[in-house]
Amino acid sequence: MLTQEGRVALTDITDLNLLKAELNRLPPVDAGDYIAELSPQQQAIAFRLLNKNQAIAVFEYLPQEVQEELIGSLHDAQVFHLVESMSPDDRAELFDELPAGVVKRLLQQLSTEERQATATILGYPEGTAGRVMTTEYVRLRQGLTVGEALNKIRRNDEDKETIYYAYVTDDNRKLVSVVSLRQLLFTIPDVLIREIASQRVVRVRTDTPQAEAAQLMKRYDLIAIPVVDREDRLVGIITVDDVVDILEEEATADIQKLAGVSGGDEAALSPPQVTIRKRLPWLLANIGLYVGAASAIAPFQQVISVVPVLAVIMPILSNTSGNVAIQALSVTVRGLGVGEVTPLDTLKILRKEILAGLGTALALAIALGILSLIWSPPQERWVAIVAASVMAINVFVAASLGTMLPMGLKRLKLDPALISGPLLTTILDAVGFLTFLSLISLALKIASKQA
Repeated sequence: MLTQEGRVALTDITDLNLLKAELNRLPPVDAGDYIAELSPQQQAIAFRLLNKNQAIAVFEYLPQEVQEELIGSLHDAQVFHLVESMSPDDRAELFDELPAGVVKRLLQQLSTEERQATATILGYPEGTAGRVMTTEYVRLRQGLTVGEALNKIRRNDEDKETIYYAYVTDDNRKLVSVVSLRQLLFTIPDVLIREIASQRVVRVRTDTPQAEAAQLMKRYDLIAIPVVDREDRLVGIITVDDVVDILEEEATADIQKLAGVSGGDEAALSPPQVTIRKRLPWLLANIGLYVGAASAIAPFQQVISVVPVLAVIMPILSNTSGNVAIQALSVTVRGLGVGEVTPLDTLKILRKEILAGLGTALALAIALGILSLIWSPPQERWVAIVAASVMAINVFVAASLGTMLPMGLKRLKLDPALISGPLLTTILDAVGFLTFLSLISLALKIASKQA
């Protein structure tokens, strides 16, 4: 891994020949990290210092925005060579981000085989297994012997993305079984591969959501999973490097959606205009939502003026119940996201959250009750009882909603992360304030009648 000291050392090199030697000596992923942090002009210079094979390897590790910049700055012959050498799935991902005119020109320059592979992947909807698969895999006919299979792999499959598994098909390309390279190497050459191949093949279809495919690979500890069409014909595989990217994207999207970032795909180094576009709509909408919470307070202005300590207690009530909701929401969304739980587990999780919520509610109610006693004048210490009661109720409701809402969305086949933290806390604020101030008003009316 390229350390910060290593980056500084490379940046300090002024001799281009020495920099060229150092960049070509680095692992492609580290060279890509270094180039990605340079200015666009420096990126073009540094990339041109790479030898042919290193440039091809490094290009696939560069962020898409850097790839786009380089395509605009390199000569056409260099661009076509780089794009031709990319794996079909990475090429399709790049083409998604390029202008249509550039994609059309690049497609025309590709070899027939690479153009067909790229067009096949681009033909599947985004977010599906077909869109992230690669068409570079080892396929064997079931009538081959082990010796014939190994000869075929040596002759034709050197450039395939992975050779650790070979997929056995019939004459119609229907997936029949799978055999590992280990099995082939340690089996007598005259044995038919159908005799050693496993019939139990974990597979996904082209329209399977990519997150589901990733979870299957994680569950069964696979380094690749075959992708078949509706007729069960083998059309590609998803490899473990793609799964890592998928899981990272899904986790990032869930975290950002929970925080109210539109789309859930904002990068840390995004331009300011992108940040504004991703965040501002939800912030403006949140103001609109909070008008509801504020409206719950508006009718009670007279009550707050009579019992000023309420202005000190209410922010604590709001913040605490909101945090409880976000904790429950985050745990539930994460469990759904990684396949740890399903909507069938709703009652189990709800029971756990209710039991935990009871304990949490009691502790937080006591804490707020004590604080209310400290802050309230002697004649208003009864407020502590109301505050503690509302805190207990609100925390209990928060824990329950933080569990049930994402589970409900999942059951409706919607994204559980759509229930963002700010939305849930705003709802709880409105309910909590209305309950708290209503009870205080009721207590004041009872006290005034008794007086």
